Amino acid sequence: MSASHTAGPGPAYNDKVVKQFAIMTVIWGVVGMLVGVIIAAQLTWPELINGVSWLSYGRLRPLHTNAVIFAFGGSGLFATSYYVVQRTCHTRLFSDKLAALTFWGWQLVIVAAAISLPLGYTQGKEYAELEWPIDLLIAVVWVSYAIVFFGTVGTRKVRHIYVANWFYGAFIIAVALLHIVNSAALPVSFMKSYSAYAGVQDAMVQWWYGHNAVGFFLTAGFLGMMYYFVPKQAGRPVYSYRLSIVHFWALIFTYMWAGPHHLHYTALPDWAQSVGMVFSLILLAPSWGGMINGIMTLSGAWHKLRDDPVLRFLIVSLSFYGMSTFEGPMMSIKTVNALSHYTDWTIGHVHSGALGWVGLITMGATYYLVPRLFGQTKMYSVKAIELHFWTATIGIVLYIAAMWIAGVMQGLMWRSVNADGTLTYTFVESVKATFPFYVIRLLGGVLYLFGMLVMLWNVIKTAYNAPDKQPASAEVAQA
Repeated sequence: MSASHTAGPGPAYNDKVVKQFAIMTVIWGVVGMLVGVIIAAQLTWPELINGVSWLSYGRLRPLHTNAVIFAFGGSGLFATSYYVVQRTCHTRLFSDKLAALTFWGWQLVIVAAAISLPLGYTQGKEYAELEWPIDLLIAVVWVSYAIVFFGTVGTRKVRHIYVANWFYGAFIIAVALLHIVNSAALPVSFMKSYSAYAGVQDAMVQWWYGHNAVGFFLTAGFLGMMYYFVPKQAGRPVYSYRLSIVHFWALIFTYMWAGPHHLHYTALPDWAQSVGMVFSLILLAPSWGGMINGIMTLSGAWHKLRDDPVLRFLIVSLSFYGMSTFEGPMMSIKTVNALSHYTDWTIGHVHSGALGWVGLITMGATYYLVPRLFGQTKMYSVKAIELHFWTATIGIVLYIAAMWIAGVMQGLMWRSVNADGTLTYTFVESVKATFPFYVIRLLGGVLYLFGMLVMLWNVIKTAYNAPDKQPASAEVAQA
């Protein structure tokens, strides 16, 4: 079964909330990448912003990760899942009011994060820094999201549940589980709490959460995006629908167990570290199965890559997905990890996934959505999409290549010893040697940010030129 569906007669789809989330995806993308460029500049020139505590690296870094993952990526997931579930189920969203609550609630979460993190309110947990009142709001929004999504699937007009909805559904359920368990805490004041866990248990729960935030928020959700928008933009059915189902079950079972690979050579029991490593290696198979399925959807339509920049965003994102999901299992091997851990190689790996996979596929899907949401046949400027594609791709390559080289160099310098057992290099020497690569990383980030600004301009122009009045059935006709 392909992702091509006709809506047929029935109620017009609720595309207002899709439109809102799509616009905020682009706006938060610019904000998130801008903060990333600022902290990359701070790492290059540490005295760039001196004496302003709320602009210090330690405050802005979690703001950057939250803005890119939850504001940019999260808004993209909300927008596309609401769009896809209506089209593939041939029915309107289960509850317009709850859908509106998810939009305004999620924006409130993001604004609360943007205020509290620079002020220093944090739980100090990777990707889970936000304090307990904001965590409660996230839980309310997420339960509402689940009701809207699964309610829509439950009231579908077709028997079949298209595979993209399986991935979106797994992402929604898993993120709820992860958020509630890892955020268990004892509040002691309005913006201060202590974790319900301590010591190595806290570390274990945190990285079960942290890696599955990658596995479900940043992978399963975006694979849902891939299984709808790649076939739609290519005008081809999914290469293998059977493989997509195998991909789904293998991925969601395996990902849950990979978290301990973040804790190699720590106080975590050795057997737990090994379990994390083994499942990370197994994870290569379903990951590459999904990548191959997505790329091979272009069979018979490869020529479209020449003149369709939106399709190029989607397909190149899959290439980065394949690369990142090869690199991750490799870095989970204990002997490789001994070299890579705590170095900038890890930063390069994270960004090949975040900028290359998550960023490009979100941009491609948004470029697909925006003209349809505003009653247009295409974006205001196709040349601007071309410019965005090349600046983003070159920016990513500069960024991750610089971090790979810097990371391997750091790992080798830190473990290098003289014949008498003393360290060959001081830590400061490794920092000094890294400087040129930080400059290249900053250049890559600036290029990526420039691409986001081009996208924002293109989206604004497309929205501004939208026809004033669309036919009553326009939303249905866009399916």
